[in-house]
This record gives sequence, C-alpha cells and structure tokens, in this order.
Amino acid sequence: MEQATFAMGCFWGVEVTFRNTPGISDALVGYSGGRTEHPTYKEVCSDSTGHAEVVHVTFDPKVISYDALLDVFWANHDPTTLNRQGPDVGSQYRSAIYYYSDAQRDAAVGSKARWADRFTRPIVTEITPAATFYPAEDYHQRYLEKRGLASCHI
Repeated sequence: MEQATFAMGCFWGVEVTFRNTPGISDALVGYSGGRTEHPTYKEVCSDSTGHAEVVHVTFDPKVISYDALLDVFWANHDPTTLNRQGPDVGSQYRSAIYYYSDAQRDAAVGSKARWADRFTRPIVTEITPAATFYPAEDYHQRYLEKRGLASCHI
C-alpha cells in the first residue's frame, strides 16, 4: 500500500470522490501544509494556520497507479482558482498535491503539464513535499455518507 495527499477545496466531497475510486483502501479528511500542530477545524477555517483541507488516501498501486490518482485530482476540481473552490474562499481551500517521494513529485509535475491545456487559465496548484497530516475531527470523517448524501452541491 502507498499513500497520497491532495487538497481540492472542501474535503467532504473530495473524500467521497476518492473513497469511491477502485484501488483506494482508505480516505481520511484532515489538514496539512500549515504551521500549527494539531489544528482544529475552527482554527483551519479561520485561515490563520496555513493548513489546507486535504484528503489522505491509502491505495494499492497494483489496482490503481499514482498517475491515475492524479487524473482523479485534476478532473474533480478547478486547479486554476487561487485559494478557492466554488463558494469556499481562503488558503485552506487551495489546490495542492503533497508528494511522498521523488517519483510522486515527478509524476505530479508531469501530470500538471499534461493537463494544462485543458484549462483556459493557468493552473495554480502547489506541488510540495508532504507535511504532517493531521486527521480532522471524527465528525468530519465520512461526513456526507453519515448524512445520506452522495456528493456536495456547488
């Protein structure tokens, strides 16, 4: 099993997207890329911790490649909007790929170049080394599923 972490705006819908992707064994919502240790949702939403809302996935590379996960990433959000997705605004909603190896970094950079011509504006996605992942509070895990919802509406 391998790991990957992606920031694509509000983490609830992103979690569902990855959880429903074959080859993903787990998807947890949480926070990464900031300055505060063990941040809370309230702190992250204040846009003062530097963290992004992220989904940390565990995947089986024999079933799904990291390149295929990157395709899920690019296809399911707008990577051209700086610090926002839909109605959600703030650096916690930024587009980011957090890589765990040189191979993941190289794949992310290559996929960004391949996807660039599919958008009318420049991609602003950060591609940075993985930082500490802090799982979000329990009530955020499987948030939409617990409410009988299949996705977020924007």
